[in-house]
Amino acid sequence: METEGIKYAGSKRQILPIFLDLIRPLGVRTVFDGFSGTTRVSQALKQAGYTVHANDVAPWSNVFGQCYLQNTKPASYYLPILDRLNKLPGKRGWFSENYGGEPNGGSAVNSDGKKKMWQFHNTMKLDAIRDEIDKIAKNDIEKSVLLTSLIIAMDKVDSSVGHHVSYLKNWAPRAYNTMRMEVPRLLIDDRPHQVYQGDIFDVLDGVEVDLAYYDPPYGSSNELMPPSRVRYASYYHIWKTVCLNDKPKVVGVANRREDVSDIIAGSIFEDFRKDEQGKYVVIGAIEKLIENTNAKYIVLSYNNNGRATFDAILEVLKELKMKCSIFEMDYKKHVMAGMTWTNEWLNKQNGKDIENKEYLFLIQKTKKGEFLPQIRIEQVSVKDRAAFNQQKLIFK
Repeated sequence: METEGIKYAGSKRQILPIFLDLIRPLGVRTVFDGFSGTTRVSQALKQAGYTVHANDVAPWSNVFGQCYLQNTKPASYYLPILDRLNKLPGKRGWFSENYGGEPNGGSAVNSDGKKKMWQFHNTMKLDAIRDEIDKIAKNDIEKSVLLTSLIIAMDKVDSSVGHHVSYLKNWAPRAYNTMRMEVPRLLIDDRPHQVYQGDIFDVLDGVEVDLAYYDPPYGSSNELMPPSRVRYASYYHIWKTVCLNDKPKVVGVANRREDVSDIIAGSIFEDFRKDEQGKYVVIGAIEKLIENTNAKYIVLSYNNNGRATFDAILEVLKELKMKCSIFEMDYKKHVMAGMTWTNEWLNKQNGKDIENKEYLFLIQKTKKGEFLPQIRIEQVSVKDRAAFNQQKLIFK
């Protein structure tokens, strides 16, 4: 099953087959993707025949959601529009001023002493195309398709490791290529998919589905990890600006939007604070999330290196008297784990290597005495990700 997206630290593309196998026996028809990110999970759910409700606080995720879930026009409609946009002459504008750089013989460090995200020949196209989209898009969904195409095109020619907190010192080979917009992988059907943009707790009351899938930001359990390094608003601040085209004030060496600072843009699920009992506040947020979900089933995806520990989540489920099956996977770390400046934070704790495991908690919100249906998933050998191991824990 093919999905489409950008380089993304929280992507679940690799475990999509396992997730779909997990929920298939449940007989659900409607699914809420509460932290939809690049919408790969939502795209897969739509292709599998489910009616999808997708939500994320990020504007670019909302754009992706409208493109992949709500667009009803075929690729042939967009081809001449994209051909026109691709032929626009470039111009130096806001994006070139803040994120464009000269080739410099291979060095991405420019005259202002800052590393740049793209070379000028691509930021000039971005400046021209982004302004033109505002002029020609006939409605929000059409605009979202065009913006999705633009973001994916720019993601293919960037000079980063997959986020916007820091850029490469030397130009990535792909940065020399010329960006070209293409029609996204449009998924067209007649089901009433819904897309929301808001804080999960503001959206919950208006969503009633058969199953809710939650993949919240994990933060980090490692006290050495600076909070700013695990904030998705900071990771992908340029995509926010591409969507809004609001040309904000920027700060720091990466020219981050001022409104994605750690204080302003932090999610409670990434919060490093503890409550009066000494527990991370994220644990209370997970409890609130599960308790207030209007769905028969919940699948919670979480990582063993997140702010909330495995044992803490188990304790929450026991206190809520939820019945649950838990599936554990050895999982390849995301791209940041291979970087020199994050290696010690993400791969080691107290000088020891940290295992990286992904958990899928299948939770049943039903009357007392009812049990989860028997779910069997064979051990799956996943390329570069080790194996999928099932742990069955039923709370009575």
